[in-house]
Amino acid sequence: MSVDPRYPIGRYQAPEHITDAHCTGWLHEVESLPALVRAAVWGLDDEQLDTPYREGGWTLRQVVHHIPDSHLNAYCRFKLALTEDHPTIRPYEEARWAEQPEARALPCEPSLVLLDGLHARWAATMIAMTPEQFDRGYFHPETAKDSTLRWVLGMYAWHGKHHVAHITALRTARGW
Repeated sequence: MSVDPRYPIGRYQAPEHITDAHCTGWLHEVESLPALVRAAVWGLDDEQLDTPYREGGWTLRQVVHHIPDSHLNAYCRFKLALTEDHPTIRPYEEARWAEQPEARALPCEPSLVLLDGLHARWAATMIAMTPEQFDRGYFHPETAKDSTLRWVLGMYAWHGKHHVAHITALRTARGW
C-alpha cells in the first residue's frame, strides 16, 4: 500500500469525543510546531526549497509560508470564537495566497519567525482557556458546519504535522 503524497500522515480524523486531555496534547503540539518546521527545512538550499513536495504540489518554500498564513487565520478564528457569540468566520483562498510572489520567492526565515511568535501567542491563549471555552465555536460558511475550538485545535495540530511530513518525506526520498 502506497502513501498518498498529499496526505503523508493521513487525513485529519477527530476522536468521536474530544477530551480535555486531547486538547492538552494538541496544545503541546502547537507549541512545538515552530521548532519542527525549522528543523525540517534546516540546511536546505534555494533549489531544494523550490522543489515541489509532490507532482503538481507546492514547493517546500510555499509550504513553509503557508503554515503561518493558515495558522494566523486559525488564531484569529479562535479569538473571534472566544470574544463573539458563535461568529461566522471569513474563509480565504489559501491556494491563491500560496501563489503570491512572496510565498514563491521570499526566504523562509520571516515565516519561521512569524510562526514562532504566532504559536507563542496562540499557546498562551489556549493555556489560559477554560474547558468550557474550548466548547465555544464558529460557523464556517464554505463547509456550512459549526466547529468547536476543541475540534479546530486538533485539526491544526494535525495540519502542522501534515506539512512537516511533506517536507521530511521529500527530504527522505531525495536523500537530503
